[in-house]
Amino acid sequence: MIFQNKRIVVTGGTGSLGKVLVRRILSGEEGLPAAVTVFSRDEGKQHEMRLQYLHKEVSTDEVIFNNFKNLLKFVIGDVRDYSDVCSVLRDADIVINAAALKQVPTCEYFPEQAVLTNCMGAYNITRAIREHGYSVDTIVGVSTDKAAKPVNAMGMTKAIQERIFIAANVLSEKTRFISVRYGNVLASRGSVIPLFHEQLKYGKPLTITHPDMTRFLMSLNHAVDTVFNAIAHAFPGEIFVPDAPSSNIINIAKALIGDRSNEIKIVGVRPGEKMHELLISEEECHHTSRRGDYYAVHPMLPELQDRGGKIVPALEKELSSEDNILSLEKTIELLKHHGLLPGQKLSIDDSEMLA
Repeated sequence: MIFQNKRIVVTGGTGSLGKVLVRRILSGEEGLPAAVTVFSRDEGKQHEMRLQYLHKEVSTDEVIFNNFKNLLKFVIGDVRDYSDVCSVLRDADIVINAAALKQVPTCEYFPEQAVLTNCMGAYNITRAIREHGYSVDTIVGVSTDKAAKPVNAMGMTKAIQERIFIAANVLSEKTRFISVRYGNVLASRGSVIPLFHEQLKYGKPLTITHPDMTRFLMSLNHAVDTVFNAIAHAFPGEIFVPDAPSSNIINIAKALIGDRSNEIKIVGVRPGEKMHELLISEEECHHTSRRGDYYAVHPMLPELQDRGGKIVPALEKELSSEDNILSLEKTIELLKHHGLLPGQKLSIDDSEMLA
């Protein structure tokens, strides 16, 4: 029961991941928290999320609504602002840092903005704990497969975020800093599935950057499971990585088209895109162990190396989305399972993803 009586802060809590995190934390599946704070800078999204809970538009345990004022609160602020971060961390036990600039082309055109959110935001968290001695038990940094051998600004800034949290364990030993790293979340805002749905809706061609491009695929609930498992089992400085399936982007398009007449149009690779993503790089696989259904990338800093026990390497090569690609049939099955084929009734999580 990792959340029992804990005070939890979710930065970026109005995003696709943040909303499902909050709902599942409040459900009590891992213990009923003392308080959950959604910390973000968009008052409109906070208002919509507040109304969802007040109007019972999400399915969760009735206890949320009986204790709404005590359990869930919303704080306007920005991880880029040190004073905002200090204010929200003061009484926290667990912080999940889901605030991010995550769209690859946007970060390519505005890399300085990616640095401010993805790197300086993480630094503000570690600095606040170090300088003020806040009694935060655990910080979880939410990272991405693009941080493994990064070639774009988004991945580079997330790789630096991982290192900021790893190093913080040395200077703030009373707080455990860990990370999770995973691939594309199915139908999250700004991803390809909502785009394909729109193109299908208006009878347009589905635009593919390259026919051979592959991506790891996972649901929001799988992403949340990864966060929960890291909180329960990760040692300081470790990065938890799920064992996720992958697919060709063109097979996702074909699966969504089905028997429709929409064409597939190849438009070229976007700025900063990789052909294939890595969850664990070739250099990292030598200090990666298996931890149940997950991989744990152990930190390389000598002060932290003995905390996770002896490393038995779980991989002989990098973990790439080019490996073990789902067939078209399996891709259809995966999308159908998550209610993402056109015409399917959306589940709560799907409606949040496509919103």
